[in-house]
Amino acid sequence: MPDFLLEIGLEEIPARMIAAAEQDIRELVKALLGDARLLHAESSVTAYSTPRRLAVLVTGVIAKQPDAEEELIGPSWKMAWQQDAWTAAALAFARKVGVSADALRKVTTPKGEYIGATVQRKGESAATILSARLPELIAGLSWPKSMYWRAGKPERFVRPVRWLVAMLDAEVVSVDFAGQSSSSSSRGHRILHGDAPVVLPRANAYAETLQKAFVLVDSAERRHRIRKALDRVTRTIPGARWREDEELVETVVHLTEWPTVLLGGFEAEYLALPQEVLVTVMRDHQKYFAVESADGLLLPHFLTVLNTEVDAEGEAIIRHGNERVLRSRFKDAQFFWDADQKTPLAERVGMLRAVTFQKDLGSYHWKTEQNLAIAEAICKILAYRGKVFDKAALLKAVLLAKTDLTSELVKEFTELQGIVGGLYARAQGLGETIASAIYSQYMPASMEDAIPSTIEAQILGLADRIQTISSMFSIGNIPAGSRDPFALRRAGNAIVRILAESALPLKISELIAAAGQAEDRVAPFLRERLSFYLRDVKGYAYDVVAAVMAADADDVSDACARCEALQAVRTSTDFIAVAAAYKRIRNILDQARAAGIVWSSADETLLVEPEERALHAASVQLAAQVGELRAGHEYRRALERIAGLAPVVDAFFTRIMVMAPEPSLRSARLRLIESLLASISGIADFAEIVIA
Repeated sequence: MPDFLLEIGLEEIPARMIAAAEQDIRELVKALLGDARLLHAESSVTAYSTPRRLAVLVTGVIAKQPDAEEELIGPSWKMAWQQDAWTAAALAFARKVGVSADALRKVTTPKGEYIGATVQRKGESAATILSARLPELIAGLSWPKSMYWRAGKPERFVRPVRWLVAMLDAEVVSVDFAGQSSSSSSRGHRILHGDAPVVLPRANAYAETLQKAFVLVDSAERRHRIRKALDRVTRTIPGARWREDEELVETVVHLTEWPTVLLGGFEAEYLALPQEVLVTVMRDHQKYFAVESADGLLLPHFLTVLNTEVDAEGEAIIRHGNERVLRSRFKDAQFFWDADQKTPLAERVGMLRAVTFQKDLGSYHWKTEQNLAIAEAICKILAYRGKVFDKAALLKAVLLAKTDLTSELVKEFTELQGIVGGLYARAQGLGETIASAIYSQYMPASMEDAIPSTIEAQILGLADRIQTISSMFSIGNIPAGSRDPFALRRAGNAIVRILAESALPLKISELIAAAGQAEDRVAPFLRERLSFYLRDVKGYAYDVVAAVMAADADDVSDACARCEALQAVRTSTDFIAVAAAYKRIRNILDQARAAGIVWSSADETLLVEPEERALHAASVQLAAQVGELRAGHEYRRALERIAGLAPVVDAFFTRIMVMAPEPSLRSARLRLIESLLASISGIADFAEIVIA
């Protein structure tokens, strides 16, 4: 069986887009070959990428489809057979599928009677199928942004396509896309190899051949090489280590084809600047790795990953250039830091009137006033529940939280918003509580980021985000589909994480009320974010999450605790039996209500059968026990106690007919199972549990 290679050669792709595209093209090629019955059970599909190419290598492709029988369904029988003869519609169907009218027959389906035919399909060659379908596959690759580059032509792609390779073993598969025709010629490293084509002798020699042309097509190999080089170069500085930064590693992996690492340095005097500023300049603006001592203090060195290989003279030239650029950036940062200190944060509050938050809402001064009102409302709730925190420091932090937007340092380094405010608050002697709250107001920035460590910072983060969400919702800026220009989902995720992972006794409805919003507008959005958190971050089964949220989704930390307990017991035999009984009880009660049956005045003395008396006694006892355990948030014990009811419930439904013909007895039994349902419903809605 031949191996198949597809390579799309491009002008440099933005690094942030490459990893997703590599996965996308792998899945698309795999799906194409699978749908075409060309993929063997032992075939492997491997994707490669560099800034100038996307590629897929598939080993063990079936050279030709096996012949197959296909059952095709045509028009309805009434349309196809009339007056003891095939109609024009039937004959047209026969011609379309390539059979004679004699081959047509009646076929009965769940939707009715139709005509059908069995068609023998001759298998096509892999080369024929790939040649026909690859242009559509390439065009179907998903990109955050794409472009036209040929005047008057319809193709859009992330960057202009400059070459195509499509091969089955040593044979070229004919593919045309965007004015490029496939061949067996790739391209090597732009500098180290030059413009000469790299001719591939066969598909499975792809990585090996390109490595000789100074291109490592395997991103995992480049990642390993970069890490090893960072370690090796850093060891030339006694006691030093490079500051671990997985995101930056991924960026430079996708910026390079032949990575090497170079060490540079800068004057120690710049270490007087906060390390957050220095690292941001190195990392975000220059793609440099910071170097630190064993105790985490920055050292006056940096590491840069080059996309080339140079001799000692070339290294010296590049190092000098990198150091000169970095020195210039540090000088700018030092100047902005010194200039900003001349205006204290408190004097910058009024300057926020000139900084727009959102054109239809107002300035950041307006937002600050809104945040203060929300923070005050949250403080009242938390104080009532005995939570201890520094209210004065919190409100001061809320007042000053956005003032760094007027600073020159944030205007130059926008990614330091909030962090700079915290650093300035500390430098201006406002106290660590205020400084820490301002510094960490945007935490968590992602699901992997930590939440703020102080109560004051947590409250500030909640007030700021719920104000943003509620005000945006009030003017109709609501996330829809993939569209979320104001990052409201990220703000909602952060709210949920703070409520889930802090010790703040605050509910979603209370937070929304503090923002002065109607609950029916914002609550569904935040509860959807809670559902996402429970499923995708905490990893709870989807039916567990649905069951818990159907019971109550207002108290986030409590919902997390109930999910954990339910996940732990959901597979036990007794719990499954109770969940099944729960659904049965729900159905019986719903049907009774639909029939107009009323059982509110049921007489419990009519319950004389041993099984119903046992269930009544167990239900009364269970209600008290579960209520006590729920009050103590001992949800697992409560669920285990509920599961222990399984034998009694099973005996009841085995021997007792709830819908008895006598109205009074039927009402008593309906009242019994309704009370049982009520006693076990508070933790989760067991009807949502999927029972295999």
